[in-house]
Amino acid sequence: MTTFVDRVELHVAAGNGGHGCASVHREKFKPLGGPDGGNGGRGGDVILVVDQSVTTLLDYHHSPHRKATNGKPGEGDNRSGKDGSDLVLPVPDGTVVLDKQGNVLADLVGQGTKYVAAQGGRGGLGNAALASARRKAPGFALLGEPGHTGDVVLELKTVADVALVGYPSAGKSSLISVLSAAKPKIADYPFTTLVPNLGVVTAGSTVYTIADVPGLIPGASQGKGLGLEFLRHVERCTVLVHVLDCATLESQRDPASDLDVIEAELAQYGGLDDRPRLVVLNKVDIPDGQDLADMIRPDLEERGHQVFEVSAVSRTGLKELSFALAGIVGEARAAKPKEEATRIVIRPKAVDDAGFTVTAEGEAFFRVRGEKPERWVHQTDFSNDEAVGYLADRLNRLGVEEELLKAGARAGDGVAIGPEDNAVVFDWEPTLAAGAEMLGRRGEDHRFEAPRPAAQRRRDRDAERDDAQQEFDDFKPF
Repeated sequence: MTTFVDRVELHVAAGNGGHGCASVHREKFKPLGGPDGGNGGRGGDVILVVDQSVTTLLDYHHSPHRKATNGKPGEGDNRSGKDGSDLVLPVPDGTVVLDKQGNVLADLVGQGTKYVAAQGGRGGLGNAALASARRKAPGFALLGEPGHTGDVVLELKTVADVALVGYPSAGKSSLISVLSAAKPKIADYPFTTLVPNLGVVTAGSTVYTIADVPGLIPGASQGKGLGLEFLRHVERCTVLVHVLDCATLESQRDPASDLDVIEAELAQYGGLDDRPRLVVLNKVDIPDGQDLADMIRPDLEERGHQVFEVSAVSRTGLKELSFALAGIVGEARAAKPKEEATRIVIRPKAVDDAGFTVTAEGEAFFRVRGEKPERWVHQTDFSNDEAVGYLADRLNRLGVEEELLKAGARAGDGVAIGPEDNAVVFDWEPTLAAGAEMLGRRGEDHRFEAPRPAAQRRRDRDAERDDAQQEFDDFKPF
């Protein structure tokens, strides 16, 4: 069984935010100390990080479901909940992150490169954070926001300086085994390598990596055989080396036609025209192989190819090939621009972007979509009337009610906030302008009003006493 996995589907779930706490401070001689509910902790993120020591996606093939921890709820006495721990998943260098539709989300190249695959939910605010001059004693808190969940596809594209390409059984595995310390499977019968092999080669002062890409066949670029699974491993390579079999047992094949077929497949796959090529005539230790190499070499050189005659068995021509590859890799590295500082792409929103949309769906039914309205709905405790009123205030200030009126909504029409599979549906009742002002005063408590000045209190007491005396004087018994 192979232990190399280069494509997996990963199911990730970030942690949920902790709920906020609704609490009132209680202390001896201070029965009404004010709200002191703490905020909930943030849910943990799921983060993909490039780790050079990881070479396969095998772990995620066996355990595709990964979840970060949730944030802790807030507590009284202004104690905020603990944040959830981030879940860091190491991936090989060269991993591409895609969504289910095949769109590239991230291209992870270089040690330590990170990508947040799932973002943790925000913690809910406690009633201490919701208190204001107009809302001195909120009797509710916000719930934690659910963490992001979804599926991502991880696809590994081998990062190597040199890629050996060619037909199955052309001798690529044997070649990489003598050029480097790699130990691929080699046998004296025709078969194809099922997974890429990666080796490290030292030529003088240059150290480079070489990849043995599994054999290609005609039609590989259209998905025939396992071609597409293999072709992606040559995308990141600096040099392509055509390994041509000069001792093939198939009478209908020859090195020149093999080269033409592989070049056609690479051209149809696309994106490899700018890579320098070398041609290796392999298995020249066999007499017939040497004769065929002598015959075909002039034709290949006329096409402009740099040709090397090698044998993995007798080690013929390996030193010349190794130093030639080192020279090309060194030139490519020198010409490569220095790494630039991380660029921050700023995408400002349009001036007229309200942050939400209202669409009519059928008769007397409307749907509200937007980051803020959907988040606010998830953070609302619908068992608490005051929390529901607070949500109504926020939606009204955002302009949702005004947009509903413009869209033709009437009292009693159905309104859904969120997507079809996770929406809150209610019968809409428009509020008056004065009503909105009243809703904004939810949570007020006259017991928390600022104390009156002493002179004002004396005047109020005198006025109350005078009123009581006047009532007594006006009273006449029967």
